[in-house]
Amino acid sequence: MIKIFVFDTNSLISANLSPYSVNRKAYDRAREIGIPVYSSATFTEFAETLVRPKFDKYISSDKRLQAITAFEKRGQLIRVSISINLCRDPKDNKFLELAFEAGAACIITGDKDLLVLNPFEGIPILTAAEFLKVF
Repeated sequence: MIKIFVFDTNSLISANLSPYSVNRKAYDRAREIGIPVYSSATFTEFAETLVRPKFDKYISSDKRLQAITAFEKRGQLIRVSISINLCRDPKDNKFLELAFEAGAACIITGDKDLLVLNPFEGIPILTAAEFLKVF
């Protein structure tokens, strides 16, 4: 059975801006042992965030566009049909919805608003460092 992983936006941004970061190692490991998934809402947030001019000093816009395309191709789109309103930051509910709908093995995040909910419906919510220890 294929393991399914959900990365929040900040973890994906870090993984793409810092090739030697813990988030990058976690993302690479997730791809080795399973598949990262995204919903239309999580993908849109990732893509719109990564193209912001504030990241120009870290990586060229061409490389960021390539990273967005690579994530789209290497990941899997999950259609989310449920609505969850549990997170103290409502913008983070989309990651809970995606993880639940996809039957994710875990959510990888550094966001305290998500981490405080660990586990969510039996789905571990882990930092990238914790993910690397477990998986």
